[in-house]
Formats: sequence, C-alpha cells, structure tokens
Amino acid sequence: MKILISVDIEGIAGVVHPEQTRPGNPEYERARRQMTAEASAAVAGAFEGGASAVVVNDSHGDFRNLLAEDMDARAELLLGKPRELGMMAGVDQNCAAALLVGWHAKARSAGVLAHTINGFAFARVLVNGVETGEAGLYGAVAAEHGVPVALLTGDDVFVAETSPQYPGAVAVTVKRSHGNRVATSLSQQAACEAVRAGAREAMQHCATLRIPPAQTPAAMRLEATTVALADLFALLPLVRRVDAVTIEWTSPTMRHVVRVLNSLSAMSAVMR
Repeated sequence: MKILISVDIEGIAGVVHPEQTRPGNPEYERARRQMTAEASAAVAGAFEGGASAVVVNDSHGDFRNLLAEDMDARAELLLGKPRELGMMAGVDQNCAAALLVGWHAKARSAGVLAHTINGFAFARVLVNGVETGEAGLYGAVAAEHGVPVALLTGDDVFVAETSPQYPGAVAVTVKRSHGNRVATSLSQQAACEAVRAGAREAMQHCATLRIPPAQTPAAMRLEATTVALADLFALLPLVRRVDAVTIEWTSPTMRHVVRVLNSLSAMSAVMR
C-alpha cells in the first residue's frame, strides 16, 4: 500500500508568522526543521499502520523546504518546481491514500496564515460558486485519481473547514488559531506524537473512505487582490474578465484547475 504525504508549513506547530515560512532567516530554519519532524512523524505512523511505501511531497513555496537528512529514511522525497500537480504531485503513482500534513485554511478565513495558493495575488477562489481552499482543490485532484484524503493536520480552523469535505478522514489539530498570526500551539514533541498517531489511525480506515463526487466541468472564478493583478490575469486567453478584480473560466478537470491557478500564480511574480 503506497501512501502520498503532502506537507505544507503554515499548519505546522509553532508557525504563526510569515517570516517562519520564507527562506533567508533563522525563524524559517526553525520552522522547516519542525516541518520535517512532522513529516517524518507521518511517515512513521503510515508505516506502523501498514503502508508498504511512502512518497513525501514538499508542498510549500518553492517546494524545497524539507531537510532530507532528517527525514525518515524509508520515505521517498519529492522536491522542486514547476510540477503539473503541484501540492498533489505523486498522487498518480498508484497511491492508496493522501495525507495532508501542516495544511492551512482558505483565504479570508480566521485560520493562521490563511490563504489560497498565493496570498499576494488571490483573494478568493470559487469552484462552481463555492469558495474553496487548497485542501478542497487538491483533494479533488486526488479524487480524480481515485485517491481519498485520509489525514488532515493543521490548526483548528483548517480542521473545521476541511473535515466535512472528507468524511472519515482523521483530523489532528496541532494549534488553535486566535487570528491570522496568533495561535496556541502544541509543543514540537507533542505535535509529532499526535501526527504519528493520526497517520497510523488513518491507515486503518483508508480502504473504506469515500471518494468525493466529481466537480467537473468546473466553473471557476478568481478574485484578485488588486485591479493591477486582474489586468495581468486577463491577458491569459483562457479567462474572461468579470469586473475590476475578477476573472472566470471553465476547466474540464480539477487537474486543469490547478494548472491554471498555478500558472496565474507564477504570472503574478512580475507584479511584486
């Protein structure tokens, strides 16, 4: 049984500030060590629960944050970008389940460091009229490959927002949000123990998990954070301008959805 573990950083224990998510400072170095520790804890739990192979997808920023030398040696590590499936890369490798470790709530929620794909450029992402975060988008990509989401770890807002989308998935709360940059967090050791136990439990249920129904073709709407960014996004022939800050398009698959969103995210770099 092969398992995919996708690891972000904003939902990791003790992470509450953007500096902890950006390379080039001591705060980030500490955060990436804890990110690696929680990823390794999930690997250990997955193997204890019956996994025969584990692929760990580094899913934050430039996708090269995890410290390979500190990872559980039994796991394969997927690093670097660009990649077509983004945060769900590896899900097409005959995986039995996807575990989401250290993920965060959607943009405009009360979760710690909440955003959807690109906090600089994307104010809201809607799929068929429903505001959707990264877990909803990428979980739908996993569903297209017949892979259920079996574990959710992050803050309480992320867990409350995401659990209804994936009935039966094990949820582990490593911190409680008191605002965008404030949280009460488990200790590093306690968080790792909780993630390990959650991954072990998730393995026991993954064979019975329901795959969410298809949302495609998907009517997509993206609200940019500024008019200037919407001006830029509107240059893409695929999209249609709705108003000063909003564009829309239709995607035949969720794989196509994330390809378009990640392309727009990459475009936004010219406006920084």
